Amino acid sequence: MAYRKDSLWKTVDWWTIALYMVLIVCGWFSVCGASYDYGDPDFLNFTTRAGKQLMWIGCSLTLGFVLLMLEERLYDTYAYLIYGILLLLLFGTIFNPHEIKGSRSWIVLGPVSLQPAEFAKFATALALAKYMGEYTFSIERGRNMLVCLAIILIPMVLIVCQKETGSALVYLSFFLVLYREGMTGSILFAGVCAIIYFIVGIRFSNELMADGLTSLGEFAVLGLIILFSALLVKAYCKNSDRAVVYILSFGLGSMLLGWLFSLYVIPFDVVYLQGGVCAALCIYLVYLFLHERIRNYLYILVFTIGSVGFLFSADYVFNEVLEPHQQIRIKVLLGMEDDPTGAGYNVNQSKIAIGSGGFLGKGFLNGTQTKLKYVPEQDTDFIFCTVGEEKGFVGSTFVILLFASLIWRLIYLAERQSTRFGRVYGYSVLSIFFFHLFVNVGMVLGLTPVIGIPLPFFSYGGSSLWGFTILLFVFLRIDAARER
Repeated sequence: MAYRKDSLWKTVDWWTIALYMVLIVCGWFSVCGASYDYGDPDFLNFTTRAGKQLMWIGCSLTLGFVLLMLEERLYDTYAYLIYGILLLLLFGTIFNPHEIKGSRSWIVLGPVSLQPAEFAKFATALALAKYMGEYTFSIERGRNMLVCLAIILIPMVLIVCQKETGSALVYLSFFLVLYREGMTGSILFAGVCAIIYFIVGIRFSNELMADGLTSLGEFAVLGLIILFSALLVKAYCKNSDRAVVYILSFGLGSMLLGWLFSLYVIPFDVVYLQGGVCAALCIYLVYLFLHERIRNYLYILVFTIGSVGFLFSADYVFNEVLEPHQQIRIKVLLGMEDDPTGAGYNVNQSKIAIGSGGFLGKGFLNGTQTKLKYVPEQDTDFIFCTVGEEKGFVGSTFVILLFASLIWRLIYLAERQSTRFGRVYGYSVLSIFFFHLFVNVGMVLGLTPVIGIPLPFFSYGGSSLWGFTILLFVFLRIDAARER
């Protein structure tokens, strides 16, 4: 036992622990700045936000130490059990009578409130690493890919049922792990296309072209579908130059001629013509498959049909599935509405706070926007605006560089793992951190939708801090035993 402990302290990655310590210290000072009231500087009082966060930090340090002391094989052995327990907690939370800010994602135990969704990320990462770490696993097998998708999507669906859409979207980061382990890039391409279809289709859905009948959003997306299908044929099918020319000339040519006919001869909705062109494209892809026996034509056929279906279902999802406040946030982000006192208030005030910080900032506890509570949720989801106001451009850049250093270090640790289990878990951890960093900072700057996810180690809250600590220190324990 003594030898094992001595070996652990020699092999554990102290650089990552140092970055963790610096981040939680910076995070605590940010919570102090965000929650500070004039005339009440007692940050060690456990009745204040700063005092409570200090208590969470102490518990997190203890938790990290305990995780390092546990045998690393426990995480592999009990991965499915941990995953199953968290799924039960997520399912039970759906029926939780306690609703906080419109969400049923919290378990209230007296004075303590815990959010299982924060811990489910760690459990999902373990289960995914366990399954993908099996000797017979191959991501090219359809069954294996479906199981991976199920491991990721089941907790995601349960969290959506808790009305916690922001936390559910974090699970999309696991697709970066699948890509690292050999998932074809066409799936990521399809995901990017879906985002483009949604943004363009929703943003310009109510704008008409010059003929007064054709929706600009639908016209543009259907044109992109034809273009993307041709690009996929070029990339994945051999000797397809003639087919690509036929698709582009017939598809895009028909669209252009139809629009000119509608504009100058007889006005009609060109989208109907585009639908016919897409149907003809599908028939042509079936013909190419039967003629050349190249299976990729069938995959491109599925992509084309799925893209058209996604376009015409996006409007239903936007209007019927998303909550009204989520619709408004997306509309404000896309420039469809200007709501500076409503849905856009948080982002506008956050921009003002960050901009007022200037190059060097106003100094610790001297931020006027945050002290006067102009920014809602300024110590949780919007805590980065406190960094920008008090520390300015220099401090904000320093914080982002700290996170970038942590992510770079995690990539290095993940790549040096001797087992697929360790590598998959490591990439899961860094993907989650990257997603949180990108979306949180992006929404504070008005670059991404406001979906309400915390900034790791900075946002106030015990569940968030414990969840990220567990994610990180389990990986550090696995990494410390990589040579065994």
